[in-house]
Amino acid sequence: MQGAAIRTLENPDPGALPLASLLEEGEPVVLKGVAQAWGLVQAGRSSLHEAMAYLRRFDAGAPIQYSFGAPEIGGRPFYNDDFTRLNFEVRKGALADVLEGIADHLHDATPPTYYVASLLVDRALPGFTQANDLSLSAYGIEAPASIWIGNRVVASCHFDAPDNVACCLVGRRAFTLFPPEQIENLYPGPFDPTPGGQVVSVVDFDAPDFERHPRFRTALAAARTALLEPGDAIFIPSMWWHHVRSLEPFNVLLNYWWRRSPAFLSSPLPALQHALWTIRDLPAREKEAWARLFEYYVFGAGERAGEHLPAQARDLLGPIDETQARRIRAMLLGRLNR
Repeated sequence: MQGAAIRTLENPDPGALPLASLLEEGEPVVLKGVAQAWGLVQAGRSSLHEAMAYLRRFDAGAPIQYSFGAPEIGGRPFYNDDFTRLNFEVRKGALADVLEGIADHLHDATPPTYYVASLLVDRALPGFTQANDLSLSAYGIEAPASIWIGNRVVASCHFDAPDNVACCLVGRRAFTLFPPEQIENLYPGPFDPTPGGQVVSVVDFDAPDFERHPRFRTALAAARTALLEPGDAIFIPSMWWHHVRSLEPFNVLLNYWWRRSPAFLSSPLPALQHALWTIRDLPAREKEAWARLFEYYVFGAGERAGEHLPAQARDLLGPIDETQARRIRAMLLGRLNR
């Protein structure tokens, strides 16, 4: 995949990460070698079997959810031909069984796909983070670690609302990132179902069909790429689209998501879905009027809409606090339930 190389910070101090400047700049950055001393990284450098054994030491035995796909899907959890169903199944089982399944097919040219996605580490692997952690709490960031385990899996291009630091622990991973404004050129798929809970690009990055998806050429011109080795990490800013390919027969990644907004602010995604229901199909003149209203009340400067009113009269036009958030939630639920 062609694209400009993502900027790299060589061997940053794990105890003094420049997170404040990364968040302010809002650009992806590779943190080269930041996790190279972690226990799982060291085990994986010995062998893939040593890496699996290392994980087994912490396995709490709790049932986990994972994706399983036949060899025919080529490691790409995706859709069937008409986008009405997914091409894999979601199973529940033990992590030990997943690791055994991967181990049984380490040397297969086209193995079945095993993929554990976004598994909370503290629940499934208690004690693991003692020797495998960025300690983001030292920066005032509360971001529970999630682990991703699988064989050669392609995570189709998608975006996440939170900021993200992803640490490559076992196996290499190829990342291709796109800034948020490329959404139209990435041809997003359905809201439901989705391969991983988030809208994904329907473009096959291995064999793009430029007749069906001609604007993807424009997206490629804006692409940023990076190849992460074990011990490397990448900062992915909020809302950046990213396509991730795991390159080895066994791969493990640990990531941290966090939002910079207060916890009482809801996700914007339901607002988008509600707008699709209530605004998208209005007559053009009405849609234009609503676009101006949204620009005035939502997308413009936060204080603009209420600046001509005394503070005590601003209500929702002033800063939203936790009390107002609860009131808005109750009001919306009441209206939606009518």
